[in-house]
Amino acid sequence: MKAVLRCEIPCKDRAVRGALCLPQAGCPVVLFCHGFGGSGADFEKAAARLAEGGIGSLRIDFCGGSNRAQQYLSTEQMTLGTQQEDLHAAIDYLLAQGVSPRKLFLFGGSQGGLAAALAAAQRPQEVRGLILLYPALCIPDDWNARFPSEEDIPARHTLWGVTLGKEYFVYARKLDVFSSIGKYTGPVLIMHGDADKVVPVEYSRRAARTYPQARLIEFAGEGHGFSPRADRTCTAYTEEFVEQCLRTPPDRS
Repeated sequence: MKAVLRCEIPCKDRAVRGALCLPQAGCPVVLFCHGFGGSGADFEKAAARLAEGGIGSLRIDFCGGSNRAQQYLSTEQMTLGTQQEDLHAAIDYLLAQGVSPRKLFLFGGSQGGLAAALAAAQRPQEVRGLILLYPALCIPDDWNARFPSEEDIPARHTLWGVTLGKEYFVYARKLDVFSSIGKYTGPVLIMHGDADKVVPVEYSRRAARTYPQARLIEFAGEGHGFSPRADRTCTAYTEEFVEQCLRTPPDRS
């Protein structure tokens, strides 16, 4: 893999840790957003494969996004709101590095997919394309079902070994996902397994109907977290998507 620059990106009173790889000057860049409890390292192999094709990457660790990333925020302070702040800071960082908005792509997996979709909708002119991997668009529905009213939410709750604070659920329950994400009018690639037990594929099917320019690829038999073979195919589709976007003039009508 090309040389990777470790960086700390200012964001309010904290810093977002990232790994930047620019294989050549002026190259397109994919900003990777990891899922719940994950880290930027989850996309290390994908970033290396993209670099071989001349596509750069920035892999960030959301502050408080996992038990390993609590230097600036604890997991109990993290919300989808703080993740969007981190993501906006990362976009600003790339723009400051000279990355053209015509060559800046967001890639979000699971909860990172929801964060990326929301951020892209807020900055459509600065995101050339959006790639979503089994995006957790179900999060508000899941937590509204679990906690029907705000009074039902405990002060903290542990999910998959990660302890979350009340504000995480307060924020998530109020999100109106599909009315928000549809404000992004650029090209979107969605990849989802049809055997996903965590995020039903119907959420991505609905997203594909919501976006003005979307392609949904369903992976037969894949769950929430792809097999190595499907991961490689996912990266190939990502490279193809980026290259196709670069050949097509942006349409933001």
